[in-house]
Amino acid sequence: RSEIIHKTKQLKVSNLKLSDAGSYTCEYGPHTVSILLHVFELTISLDGHFLTNEVLQLTLMQKSPKPLPDLSITLFNSNNNIVRTKTLPNSSHQKYILELKKLEATDSGTWMCHVHADSPLINQNITFDVKVLGFQNPVLERKYATVDSTVILSWHLNFQKIIWKKGFTGQLKWKQQENATPHELLDFNVTVRGEQHKTKKSSHFRFEIPESKPESTIELKLPKVHFNHSGQYQCQLSYNRRHTQNKIELVVMKVSANPVGPLPRGAKTMLICQVSSPLPTNAHLLWERVNGTQADVKKSKQNEARVEVNVSAAGLWNCHLIEDNDIKISLSYLVEEAPVWISYVVTGASIGGSVLVLGLACLCIISGRSWQRRRQRAKRMIRARQYLLENKTCQCQQ
Repeated sequence: RSEIIHKTKQLKVSNLKLSDAGSYTCEYGPHTVSILLHVFELTISLDGHFLTNEVLQLTLMQKSPKPLPDLSITLFNSNNNIVRTKTLPNSSHQKYILELKKLEATDSGTWMCHVHADSPLINQNITFDVKVLGFQNPVLERKYATVDSTVILSWHLNFQKIIWKKGFTGQLKWKQQENATPHELLDFNVTVRGEQHKTKKSSHFRFEIPESKPESTIELKLPKVHFNHSGQYQCQLSYNRRHTQNKIELVVMKVSANPVGPLPRGAKTMLICQVSSPLPTNAHLLWERVNGTQADVKKSKQNEARVEVNVSAAGLWNCHLIEDNDIKISLSYLVEEAPVWISYVVTGASIGGSVLVLGLACLCIISGRSWQRRRQRAKRMIRARQYLLENKTCQCQQ
């Protein structure tokens, strides 16, 4: 691994190893020159290929013919920002073991390890590549939708920006509640060249796989959202027998009335607005009447998933889901006034019903009394018959 460059009298050593450290002497006639070679070796855990939330560990070893100096190590990420590290207890002057925070997808790139010592003076920069496969989405993303709307759930990956040694696979699952059994919706795999292949796994859950232009995006389309489509949609990546995942929580809103239908004059109805899961502390539901007053506003309590408002007049009402003073979704409900004849019919039906009930009550009373009289008459006839029979028996004995 070494060669002498005769023109410049230089010794070239390729692919340095720790064992190459030592004192090198050059003799040229009566002249002798010695040079001390100090060798560093930097090792990156997992060969520099990570999944999001994994911990990067660096091992820096040094070897020198003289006593080893105490090193100061500073780490810079791909954005040239200093990264805080933790030195593990089993480190020594010969071997430094540093541990970093959990990695994110944005940490991919070329990093630099700066090694410094005062005696002997050392200022050495060692560059290395960090490749992090994962999601550009937040750890848990919340998405809101209204019933019967169309929703596209997207997971943005970063694999096209990185050259990988091998492909990886993934799954998309759904579960309605945290402790529920997940249902597998689709499988996908990505080759080393970045080609993506998807396979639909579920038949009872109605969804579509849109033809997305960016290959680094996994998408799921719900063409007509139902209230029971809510829950957690989990995308999991698998690389070299290791896993990482990202979730999107779908919250669905619906509105209804009780009773349903046009509102007769003088009657009331209750408007109900609800979402499929409890809201975070920074979100709430709000009913408000269009062109109404401040009195026509009803706000849900903290962490409540439902809000109700009593309505006694026709009009248009809107229910808003507000998060951090920002309206995420809205649904409208039109309370229609019933025609006058319907009010008369309702009133007549009410009066007629009352008269009918009263008539039935009277009929029951009359029938009861008549039945009681017939029963008493039957008892008297039975007693009279017994009396006659007793008298006839007495005459026969005479």
